[in-house]
Amino acid sequence: MLQTLAHYGCHIFIPLIVALIWYKPKWKVAFLIMLSGMLIDLDHLLANPIFDPNRCSIGFHPLHSSFAITFYLFLLFPKKSRLLALGLVIHIIADLVDCALM
Repeated sequence: MLQTLAHYGCHIFIPLIVALIWYKPKWKVAFLIMLSGMLIDLDHLLANPIFDPNRCSIGFHPLHSSFAITFYLFLLFPKKSRLLALGLVIHIIADLVDCALM
């Protein structure tokens, strides 16, 4: 239960806090863009089984690989891709929390 709350709490509340603090005038748009970072979980569809509660996503799924994570970090630098990159990096942080609690 704690693992699930921490994982999904990170997915929802960290982007919300970032949006409210640093993107106040357009926080709703910023929040939605960062939430779109959850789309990288589509790579779970490539796994068999699709969902395994005892599997750490980091390093297992292609969009959760070290190569992909490095790419997400580089996307933080250009202003045009920063919000999406924040969503992706926050997603990876949430998954790291999940893995740590396994």
